[in-house]
Amino acid sequence: MVYADHAATTAVSDKALAAMLPYLKEQYGNPSGIYRLGRAARQALDQARETVAKAIGAQANEIYFTGGGSEADNWALKGAAELKKEKGRHIITTQIEHHALLNTAHYLEEQGFEVTYLPVDQLGRISLKAVENAIREDTILISVMTANNEIGTIQPIAEIGALAREKGILFHTDAVQAVGHIPVNVEEMQVDFLSLSGHKFGGPKGVGVLYVRKGVRLPALIQGGGQEKGIRGGTENVAGFVGMAAALEEAVSNLAENEAKVAALRERLVDGLLKIPFSALTGDPINRLPGIASFVFECVEGESMVMMLDAKGICASSGSACSSGSLDPSHVLMAIGLLHEVSHGSLRLSLGADNTEEDVDYILEQLPSVIARLREMSPLWEEKQKEVQ
Repeated sequence: MVYADHAATTAVSDKALAAMLPYLKEQYGNPSGIYRLGRAARQALDQARETVAKAIGAQANEIYFTGGGSEADNWALKGAAELKKEKGRHIITTQIEHHALLNTAHYLEEQGFEVTYLPVDQLGRISLKAVENAIREDTILISVMTANNEIGTIQPIAEIGALAREKGILFHTDAVQAVGHIPVNVEEMQVDFLSLSGHKFGGPKGVGVLYVRKGVRLPALIQGGGQEKGIRGGTENVAGFVGMAAALEEAVSNLAENEAKVAALRERLVDGLLKIPFSALTGDPINRLPGIASFVFECVEGESMVMMLDAKGICASSGSACSSGSLDPSHVLMAIGLLHEVSHGSLRLSLGADNTEEDVDYILEQLPSVIARLREMSPLWEEKQKEVQ
């Protein structure tokens, strides 16, 4: 099997699994317990917090463990809105955010907040000038993802962060796809909140982090027994957080090497697939995540491509994993200006450090025949051929 859907999820790394196992069996204590077993769990949790903080340039007391990236996005937006609602009710974000962010923004609109959804250019880039022009007296929060989960485009987060800091506006970034794959430093980015998710870089599913800058006191997400400084109740998933920290430490330690390797594999893939007639790479061709190669193939339906590739032992995606059950075209592809019918022919191939040149060559060997077969069955392809002639 060739796994080319790392943007959807990753396998738990050997180091992460080894770090987790003791806290699933022998060291199973509740971190709130004052006896030895509980203290051992608490110590492991504290160490995991330190490790995560170091990886993103934060302090340990700025790290709040969550149940994943979606929870962290929800908490950042809803918490900031509640915290600053007396100052204003205007929020700025972009049209290409993950649905965890967009649907939270829609929820806040129902609660009386106003949200500006900024457009992007044809490469999926947000303009700093557009952000600046959207700021109003009552703007309380800006949220822009670090890198897009479908097309891989990286945004100018540090510049937006500097602008937000200058204007006294809280700034959040969804860095779920970026952390562990490109350098991420909260101080350099000048963010107040940052979301990340463990399963995107070799950690387990169901665990994540919300970074909250020191001095910002978010309202409680979950009332409970006082965990996470009393603002996210519930017995902590010690094994999960320990595994996430181990995976993140490993990813950051090997970041430069993995980034170079994966980017080279991506370029080999891009060069090969762009030889297919009526194909196009989506997203910024240069300033993008190392592993994401996203394409549109005219007169082909994305879900059919994914199913036929699966039959050949290749795991890929037609877009975001969270919306793969939808027949609607990707909101990201529509935002960068693709036609509705072209957007339906999308394919996202996302590579990881465990992929090889042989994996890429196998995709290059199989995908053209898949596309050719699907085009043979497509009336749209017949029309396209007539146009060309």
